[in-house]
Amino acid sequence: MSATKNILDTHKDFPTLKRMINGKPLVYFDNGATAQKPQLVIDRINDYYQNENANIHRGVHTLSQDATSAYEEARRKIQVLINAPLEEEVIFTKGTTDGINLIANGFSRGFLNSGDEVIISEMEHHSNIVPWQMACEYTGATLKVAPMNDEGELIFEAFEALLSAKTKLVAITHVSNTLGTINPAKDIVRVAHAKGIPVLFDGAQSVQHMAIDVQDLDCEFYVFGGHKMFGPTGIGVLYGKKEWLDKLPPYQGGGDMIKTVSFEKTTYNDLPYKFEAGTPNIAGGIGLGAAVDYLNTIDWNEVHTHEQGLLKYATEQILQIEGIKIIGTAKNKAGVLSFVHDKAHHYDIGTILDQLGIAIRTGHHCTEPLMHRCKITGTARASFAFYNTKEEIDVFIAALKRALKMLL
Repeated sequence: MSATKNILDTHKDFPTLKRMINGKPLVYFDNGATAQKPQLVIDRINDYYQNENANIHRGVHTLSQDATSAYEEARRKIQVLINAPLEEEVIFTKGTTDGINLIANGFSRGFLNSGDEVIISEMEHHSNIVPWQMACEYTGATLKVAPMNDEGELIFEAFEALLSAKTKLVAITHVSNTLGTINPAKDIVRVAHAKGIPVLFDGAQSVQHMAIDVQDLDCEFYVFGGHKMFGPTGIGVLYGKKEWLDKLPPYQGGGDMIKTVSFEKTTYNDLPYKFEAGTPNIAGGIGLGAAVDYLNTIDWNEVHTHEQGLLKYATEQILQIEGIKIIGTAKNKAGVLSFVHDKAHHYDIGTILDQLGIAIRTGHHCTEPLMHRCKITGTARASFAFYNTKEEIDVFIAALKRALKMLL
């Protein structure tokens, strides 16, 4: 499908953005937590439940065949979107967290031993910290943390120095959910591969901002969720190179992930079904396919230009407010603006902004170690998507000034 949409026209495609909050038009700047859904996705999910509702892969009847076809077509759409070499390298999961846990579970059962090491970074989401802590506790391996500088950028030389014969995996965020930092993914893969180390990227915050090409990145694993890329909640994707997915043990047991079962022995199914036990989120998968259809109508270069323009404009405007400090000032950033005020608490700012129709995020954003590194308890975070506008930023800045007047 060719790109046809003007980015400035996309706002009208998302029904939630038409809501009034406390008598004011909604300004939705919480896209880092979840993105809104276009009418196309909502309609496709409704259509499945109204006209195709059936379980998949097992039924010979028409509804099951229709649902199976739509679900597997969604897998093919994702394969094309991320340029995966093989359809079976696209595994449906519950989301980014589920995908990371799948890999951590597999590594802890077959590839990690006492004395081995896993490397993450200081800017990771809890979803890319806790599963590796659990894997290391189970196996006796050690979790190593690559540092970042005060701007929120990975200190690459320090990261590279951590790589050794003991390193069994690098698991790192592609884009920080708190800082907006875009990590140098290809350089990370290059130096890791030079030592024969596989790489996993947490892509939860990248798939909505940029085109992802897993062959170009050459990473072993790439995980992301549907809800941040304008699709449903409860559905996500793990991309893995076939050679690795074949080696990893199944994550869960049950229906659909087997070839044969006896009380003595079970043989497992081929990829991708080996990792997809039980009845999946069928409506979620089909809805995610519809989200891909929508993304195929936009131009990623336009998305980048527009979102960078929003980030630059919002940054310039917010720095004019006395007492504001931005947390995360990397040179290469996605559309995330985290900030603190020297006298007003981030929670109070967010609460008053909500009364004025502005939706932002407050708190530690599931990055408590990063907050400790920055010596703060949390931030207020405005995160942008391609459907946001400069006019909304003007409303946000005016509301923020008003909120600070009320608080100080």
